[in-house]
Amino acid sequence: MSESPQTTPEIEKITQDQLNAMVELHKRFLDGRIGGRRATLKNTDLTGLSLKGRDLRQACFMGCAMMGMNLSKANFQEASLYACDLSRSNLDKTNFVRADLRGAKIENASLEGADMSKADLRIGGISGESGYNPGEVVNFRGANLSGAKLSGTVASNADFSDAIMVGASMTGADLRGAKLEGADMSKVDFGGAQLMGATMKSAILTGVKMDMIRNAGIDVSDAITDDNLGLSITDLDEPIEKLIERHRIWVESSGAKERQLDLSGYDLRQLKTLKMEKMTAIKALNAKFFGMNLYKIELQSSTLDNSDFRNCDFEEADLRGSSFSGANFSHAKMRGILAGPLMFGGGGATTRFSPCNFEGAKLRYVDLTGAMLKSANFKNADLRYADLSGADLRDADFTGADLTGTILDDSQTAGAIALTQTDRPVFQIPWE
Repeated sequence: MSESPQTTPEIEKITQDQLNAMVELHKRFLDGRIGGRRATLKNTDLTGLSLKGRDLRQACFMGCAMMGMNLSKANFQEASLYACDLSRSNLDKTNFVRADLRGAKIENASLEGADMSKADLRIGGISGESGYNPGEVVNFRGANLSGAKLSGTVASNADFSDAIMVGASMTGADLRGAKLEGADMSKVDFGGAQLMGATMKSAILTGVKMDMIRNAGIDVSDAITDDNLGLSITDLDEPIEKLIERHRIWVESSGAKERQLDLSGYDLRQLKTLKMEKMTAIKALNAKFFGMNLYKIELQSSTLDNSDFRNCDFEEADLRGSSFSGANFSHAKMRGILAGPLMFGGGGATTRFSPCNFEGAKLRYVDLTGAMLKSANFKNADLRYADLSGADLRDADFTGADLTGTILDDSQTAGAIALTQTDRPVFQIPWE
């Protein structure tokens, strides 16, 4: 006898007025007043609605679609949000103390200053009549948890990949088996945390006491710590300003005078800013620019393969004709960049067409709104949840690229190759 197929639960959509009425009844419940009723929702679509600042202590939400909601400063203390999808929601300063968030999806949400002390973030999911699959890990991929309180949180096996967790408190947290690859954990306090089996490959760990992490045998390969990765800029034979000036002379003389600036392998974080610098045609392979201010920098026709640009501010930068193959731009601000092709030569057979190259690059959660990316090479690039709204993508090549959740609203796509989205968000975030 064959098993009957598992059915997907029917999702009911409610309005903001209906949600407000439910919250008022819940308030009466909390106050012990006649006619009060605990807020209980199951398999309900609340996408785009607001519960900003509302008191929902001990409320029960199960399997609800809560994407793109404004939940800032709401109080979910001891509430259940079991297997709910809170992706792209505003959870800034929200109270989740002792809340049940097992199996929740909170990808690419903002949780700045949220309090998740002693929250339950273990594997969750339920089967049977609800239709949810067992074994779902809590998903914080790409979320902003800056300054969040996760002390005593049970987050074993949770996925914090690429999350921003600057200054978060993880004291006494259960992070056994947690995935923290690529996460920015600058100044995080892990005192008393359980870390067995956790992974922190390529994570940002500046300002973190590393003894406990190393003693736990955690993989921190390619992680950025207070120890310089590669060469220090203090080891340059001349001050960086002097080398940039020499490089400009090299460019203006077409290589006849001075020499090209080569920063390959250097850790440049100490500089903090190269804002509006003219650095056309530099070479910087495997360099670390993490977190730097590169506003309006000129990097045309440069070779910057495999460099780390995570959290950099590239707004309105000129990157035309440059190569960023294998580079990491996760969470970078790249609004309005110029990253189209350059033409070289005297015309005819001598003309060389040089498009911008992002092949194999990581551009997860990057803001590329209004960017000029005509003819760019994005083959095998990772563009998950990148925002390309209003971008010029004409003739760009996305063969093999991961476009899960990528936003393409109002973008120009004529002639683009293999531009196919999956899991595209369809809501606007009412955070104001």
